[in-house]
Amino acid sequence: MAIQYVAYAGWSVVIKRVPEALGSYLLVGGVIMLLVFLLPIIFTGHNTLMHWTDHALTEVGNPKYDPIIAGKSGFLNVPFYTIRMIAYFTLWFLFFKWLRKESLAEDLNGGLNHYNKSIRLGATFLVIFGVTSSMSAWDWVMSIDTHWFSTMFGWYVFASWWVSGLAAITLTVIFLKQNGYLKMVTSNHLHDLGKFVFGFSIFWTYIWFSQFMLYWYANIPEEAIYFIERLGGNNNHYTWIFFFNLFINFAFPFLVLMTRDAKRQMLVLKIVCIAILIGHWFDFYMMIMPGTMRAESGFGLIEIGTALTFLGIFLVRYTKELTKASLVPVNHPFLEESVHHHV
Repeated sequence: MAIQYVAYAGWSVVIKRVPEALGSYLLVGGVIMLLVFLLPIIFTGHNTLMHWTDHALTEVGNPKYDPIIAGKSGFLNVPFYTIRMIAYFTLWFLFFKWLRKESLAEDLNGGLNHYNKSIRLGATFLVIFGVTSSMSAWDWVMSIDTHWFSTMFGWYVFASWWVSGLAAITLTVIFLKQNGYLKMVTSNHLHDLGKFVFGFSIFWTYIWFSQFMLYWYANIPEEAIYFIERLGGNNNHYTWIFFFNLFINFAFPFLVLMTRDAKRQMLVLKIVCIAILIGHWFDFYMMIMPGTMRAESGFGLIEIGTALTFLGIFLVRYTKELTKASLVPVNHPFLEESVHHHV
């Protein structure tokens, strides 16, 4: 939404209520993440998912002492980590509420005041998100493999978030359209959404390859271990997911959405978007499980059930937010441009 405002985009106006509603889950997601992190520390002293929370690793003279983790303790410590997590979700949720508030007020009052204010909010948010998205990726994902580092990791996680968000938006627009809503949406709007999904699937692959290739080429043991754990070694059950990840997140959307007609067909877009959402779930599985469960991880009913549970919670919040306002922003200054959009 922020990008659309800052770019003075007109084509996306008729679908803008869909990405607007996505942010409603942030509050619930933030509370859940905070509890998952803090409760084990409160009851056991440390969180086994984030092994750096074990105080023994930073105590000089302790048999478990780890000089690398101790060197990072100024950044990776429980109080500062908790403050950062609260700050990320608070900032994101506040900007979601502010943009949503201005959008709904625009429906009532019209004029350009709310639109201009949304542009300023969007520009501010993009700067804040540029910093906090990378930092949250370091905190929530890269700190699992504390000894490893990558200067591209923040961009890599962002690319996964971004293309997943685009897929969720596109999928929602299609479902609403097929159920008699969003009647102003045409194949031209779907075409633009398809181009976004197509383009940023390639962007994710570019980041993936750039990160992998540099570590493969240097072949420094303490760096290459991250990929060795995911490609073989003692954890051979990750190998098929590693290559499946590339196929479903790059090869499949790239080949299927390459033509103009494919980007304008709801069935094709629906299949590709579902595949991307599944694929990037596997992407995060590959980022998280080898560093936490090592060879003990599996893939079965527990993983599927957990994913479906969170999907259900998300959909309840998301659909409720969609019902709170008209799906057509009736007083948006670019509404007519969006209605007559043609590519």
